[in-house]
Amino acid sequence: MTIKVGDTLPEGNLMRLNESGRPEPVDMAELASGRVAIFGLPGAYTGTCTTAHMPSFIRTADQFRAKGVDRIICLTVNDAFVATAWGKETGAEAAGIEVLADADGSVTRAMGLDFDAPPAGLFGRCKRCAMLTSDGSVQVIQIEDSPGVCTVTAGEALLEHA
Repeated sequence: MTIKVGDTLPEGNLMRLNESGRPEPVDMAELASGRVAIFGLPGAYTGTCTTAHMPSFIRTADQFRAKGVDRIICLTVNDAFVATAWGKETGAEAAGIEVLADADGSVTRAMGLDFDAPPAGLFGRCKRCAMLTSDGSVQVIQIEDSPGVCTVTAGEALLEHA
C-alpha cells in the first residue's frame, strides 16, 4: 500500500557519509522531527532527477525554510557514496538539502513507492514523489504518474502546500 496523508513515515534507516567519509545510518525517527520536506526520486545522475527535480528544490530551499520547514531531504535508491557525490555536484549540499541513500530500497518499499523500469536498467527505485511531514506524519504527498516527469513533485509545486 502506498503511503498517504495521515500515515506515519516508516521505521528504517537511510545512509549518509560521515565526516570521515564512511557510511553511517540515519534513523527515520531522527528525520521525522519537526516540519520536513522530503522528495524521492529514481536515482542520482539520472536525467530528470538531475536537470529538473533537484534544481527545483535548490531554487526553493530558502522559501521552504521561510515557511517553517526545518529540513529538506532527498531520498534516492543509491549508495551513500553516489548520493553524497551527486549532492555536492548538483549544489544540493550548498543549498542545505540532505541527499540520503536508501541503499537497499527498504524505506522506499515500506512506503509503497518502489518501481522497476527494466528498459532503463532501473530496479527497486523510488517513484518520483514529494511530501511534507510534521513530526513524522504525512501532511501532503504528491506522486508523479511517470518517472520522467517532474510537475506535481517539483519544489515549486510542493511549496504551494507548505
